[in-house]
Amino acid sequence: MARDDRNLQTIPVGPLGLIPMNSCTELGKKVDNYLADWRRERENENKTTIAFKGYQKDSYIVDAKVPRFGSGEAKGIINQSVRGDDLYIMVDVCNYSLTYSLSGHVNHMSPDDHFQDLKRIIAAVGGKARRITVIMPFLYESRQHKRSSRESLDCAMMLQELAAMGVDNIITFDAHDPRVQNAIPLHGFENVPCIYQFIKSLLHVEKNLQIDAEHMMVISPDEGGMSRAVTFANYLGLDLGMFYKRRDYTRIIDGRNPIVAHEFLGSSVEGKDVLIIDDMISSGESILDVAKELKSRKARKVFLAATFGLFTNGLTKFDEYYSNGLIDHVLTTNLIYQTPELLSKPYYVNVDLSKYIALIIDTLNHNASLHDLLIPTDRINRVLSNYKAEQAAQADDKA
Repeated sequence: MARDDRNLQTIPVGPLGLIPMNSCTELGKKVDNYLADWRRERENENKTTIAFKGYQKDSYIVDAKVPRFGSGEAKGIINQSVRGDDLYIMVDVCNYSLTYSLSGHVNHMSPDDHFQDLKRIIAAVGGKARRITVIMPFLYESRQHKRSSRESLDCAMMLQELAAMGVDNIITFDAHDPRVQNAIPLHGFENVPCIYQFIKSLLHVEKNLQIDAEHMMVISPDEGGMSRAVTFANYLGLDLGMFYKRRDYTRIIDGRNPIVAHEFLGSSVEGKDVLIIDDMISSGESILDVAKELKSRKARKVFLAATFGLFTNGLTKFDEYYSNGLIDHVLTTNLIYQTPELLSKPYYVNVDLSKYIALIIDTLNHNASLHDLLIPTDRINRVLSNYKAEQAAQADDKA
């Protein structure tokens, strides 16, 4: 969405403050640059009034740190006043690249460590901010969103803990199951989709796609991701297919019932480009098996798209599948940590969400509606129209 199309004539909730945790430093800087540029260029006759105090800055990043003692203990410190500010705290609980010293040993930060650091910064604010919004792209413990036996409900507990600490809004992206927000029904919870950014990135790297039901399909790798795949298929006007995992319930391996086969439900994929869409790639075993199955059914090109690329078992299997022609592109976002190795892969497409996050922050700071940002129909139609127009122009040039 062009920033000039947005109606931001309302008075800001308070001076804008951005706190990217150490896990989110690079993404936070990109978001900060967008905000500073937009507000520098924005024409607003009220910018000089007291209600807009601190509206235009070179940077909105608040000086905040979480130093650690030699024992591994830590504390949150904020080195400037945040009284009355509208604070946005960004945290990536999946960033395992950060380390700290624990009694002389090097310890990699876990999601638990990142969550504790987030709470330390909220505690350091001490209730002095006008409003606190936590931007947690990968929702902490979101894979444990329901109870199937006598087990903990960590994600729900996390949400209630943040609400009790004074957090007003929580913004996440493509939650594993957004119904977890029922744990805090009286607080703000936004589950933001990334459909437009995925479509735009795919069209940028693939110039010869025919986006219609005869030449392309959207595939859900399992029954749990069907709603996500249905949304993609409806936006693009494509047919939908689904795999379901047939498990052997007589055995337990590594704490779960092993997958015996992936069974396919849907029309023929022969000669079609297929987009496999999921919320995350963990080890990648499941989604790669699905890609192999689709290739055996004579699919033309196979694209893997997931909001969060964890790649917990490394990239060797993805390299192998790419070199064997079983996959063509892997698309994940920069919402969580990306290794330099991943960014260097020829098949990898980095879907940048920094501008989207900046738009959300800018809009919320003005207390304006997020509806147009969360429903990307117009933007998707526009990028599809431009793509097809470019293809038509190229065809005319060749003729």
